[in-house]
Parts: sequence; C-alpha cells; structure tokens
Amino acid sequence: MHKISIVGAGYVGLCTAVCFANRGYKTTISDIREESVKLIQRGASPFYEPHLNGLLKKAIKSGNLRAILDREGAVLDSEITFITVGTPSTLDGSVNLHFVKNSAREIGGALRKKDGYHLVVVKSTVPPGTTKHVVKSILEKNSGKKAGKDFGLCMNPEFLREGSAIHDTLKPDRVVVGEHDERSGETLEDFYKDFYNGRVPILRMNPASAEMVKYASNALLATKISFINSIANICERVPNLDVTQVAKAVGMDHRVNPLFLEAGVGFGGSCFPKDVKALVSLSRNLGYRPSLLESVLEVNEGQPKRMVELARQELGSLKGKKVAILGLSFKPNTDDMREAPSIRIIILLLREGASICAYDPIATENAKSIFDGKIDFAPSSIECLKNADCCMVVTEWSEFKTLKPSIFLKHMKRPIMIDGRRIYNPSEFSRELKYIAIGLGQEQCQEKNSHKGDQA
Repeated sequence: MHKISIVGAGYVGLCTAVCFANRGYKTTISDIREESVKLIQRGASPFYEPHLNGLLKKAIKSGNLRAILDREGAVLDSEITFITVGTPSTLDGSVNLHFVKNSAREIGGALRKKDGYHLVVVKSTVPPGTTKHVVKSILEKNSGKKAGKDFGLCMNPEFLREGSAIHDTLKPDRVVVGEHDERSGETLEDFYKDFYNGRVPILRMNPASAEMVKYASNALLATKISFINSIANICERVPNLDVTQVAKAVGMDHRVNPLFLEAGVGFGGSCFPKDVKALVSLSRNLGYRPSLLESVLEVNEGQPKRMVELARQELGSLKGKKVAILGLSFKPNTDDMREAPSIRIIILLLREGASICAYDPIATENAKSIFDGKIDFAPSSIECLKNADCCMVVTEWSEFKTLKPSIFLKHMKRPIMIDGRRIYNPSEFSRELKYIAIGLGQEQCQEKNSHKGDQA
C-alpha cells in the first residue's frame, strides 16, 4: 500500500489527507503554518467542515495521519506527493502560482536526495499548461532528474464542495488523471483503483486537458446560477411569476437537470468567482474575449445590489434603518466567508447609512475579522430580528427554514422579509407579513395582502 504525502493543509489538502488516512494509507500532511499544523496534531481542524473533526481525530489516533512542518521530510517518507496549496487570484483575475512554485521547489529539492521512483501529483487548481510548463520545469531544475524517467508527474483536479467535502472525496462522480507519461498515469490510476475498490470511473488524459476540466466544470455551474438569476430578475417584473416554479419545471428536463438552478443572491466561495475570473483572464491573454463568462460575473455582481434595491423600495431611505441579516457564510455548512454575497450586501447597506445586525450559526468569528466593529452580531436568529425594520435571508441554513411568520411578526419593528434564498413559502408568508423574494413577481404578494384586507 502506498505511503502518501500532501503539501498544503488547507481545505482540499486536509479533507483529502483525512480520507486517505481513514482508508488505511499512511499519510503525512505538511504545511508552512505552524498554528495549523499544531491544531491538526491535536486532532482539531483549522476550519469548519461537517464530519471532518471526527474523522481527523480518528486518523490521528490510528497513527495513519501525521502533520508536520517539514515538507522535505514528508516527501522523503512517501511514494506519492499531492500538491494542494492555494492558488489565489491577482487583481486582474489571473492566478497567483506563488505557492505552487514554492511547493515544486521544495519537492524537487527532496527528490534530489531520494532514490527510486516518486510520483508528484498537482491537485491545486491551476491554468492549463501549468503542470507541464511550470511545475515540471521547477521539479526538474531542483531535483536534477527528468520527469517520466526518474519521477512521475500527473495533474489530478479536485471537485470538492464545501459542506460536502468528505462525501465528495469518498464518493466522487469521477477521477480525472492528467498524465505526463504512461507510467505516471498508471501509477495514479492504480492508487485510485485501490482506494475506491474499482467503483469510480477514472478518466486519463493529458495534463492541460485535466487542468481545463476543473475550470470548465466550475464555469458551467456558475453559468447555470447566473442564468437562473437572470430569469429571476425577469420574473420579479411580471405579476404572478415565480422563478422557483419555472426552475423546477425546467430542471425536470433530463438535458438540463435541476442542480444549480436555484435563484438567489449569487455565488461566492473559494472556487466559482476565482475560477471564472481566471478563465476570463486566460482567455483574454490568448486573444479571445469570453463574452458569456464575462456576463456570468456581471450578473453575479448584480445580485447583492438587487437585495439592497428591494429593501430601498420598501423602506425608502435606508439611513438609520436596522437590517437583520440571516446568514453570512457563502453557503450553509461552512464557515467560509471568501467572496460571500453577504459581504457585498452589508457593504452596500452601510454605504446607505443602515445599521446591521447579523447572525450565522458558524461563520460569525470569521465575519468579525472582516467587518471590524462596523456591524453588530447576534447570538441567535431571534435576537438578530429584534426591532429590525427589514430582514434579509442571505444563506440558506437549515435552522432558518424552521422560522414561522409569527416569529418575524413578534420581534421585528416592521415585518418586512426579503428572501434571498427562496427558503420560505410565498403564500404562507405573504398572508402574514410583507414578503419579497428574489424571482417572485412582487404584485403577487401585494395582491395577497390586499385580499387579506378585503376578507377582514
């Protein structure tokens, strides 16, 4: 059974390492951040992800997982090394490969001291051509060896969803292997066949194609979100139109499927915004203008603004108005605030003079470091609602879905609900309070409220 090393103890690296270790592989994860390494050594994750902490403790206790600062030592004590470091965006949207290059230098230095065949696998999201033209060159220069002859090289993109990363690692739809040479591809395929007991499709291709698979996948999912948000913006302007009903029927077409056809405040997180921007930047540098992808980003930027516009339509001036924000993380079941729509919504509200009280089950501490005392944080959804002039649902946490209209009526100064994630029943809520939602023709709510008055 192979011994594994993973360079980078971030989201992808740690989730991958924990799953490898719990399947019996001796796994060493290395990181330059001493605090993260110490946390992992104690069996504590540096970030929130469902089921991760329990599996991490189990892996550490079994002895199958260890965390160290020494990258060279990790490589020397393994047969396959995965690079899982971050690839953040630069100001122009292109990819910063600083961490990938540093990792390749350190791995190359370790390979110089090592006898025998070793496989290096790039799992970080990198632009097409990076594995062949950047990583390979650095590895060869620092090791004094040749890829394909003295060591193996593959590109193996990850497709983890935050909030479902353990499931996605253990039960993926497919494994993509971008091989520099046949031996490299066979080595990685054999590893995954053993890890998955031959139950997962494995696709082998060249490294550039494998790199593009990741970008194309995320760009398509982001496009579906911006598409349905465009339809939602049309629906809002037509009485009795509801985008959720439209999306349900459209998604039942097997050619479309319903996944990612959920209108809302837009996408965020560490992948979709970064990867679409990177693909746009790459395309422009290659002399092609990706108009569709540019529109995907433009629509996404407009969704937070739409939430503020809806509040302004009901309250007039937002100066001095208290707005309750339910949900801060970019999606439920994570504490990740990267590119979260809540950030843009809150910034816009603050510019208009509103006061903000926010509540999130998990992400509050991360949000505090972003807003630095500019907004208030509540310990519960009810405390957040108290004396609010308006409430916005920004993240679809399960606990928010159980809130009834009576809760908003009881605690809010003005019971105005703006449902940015379409988690409530329009008929139920519009009978009791002012209910506005992304993708819901607003006159529909007004008519129902007036009907209630007629009946009274």
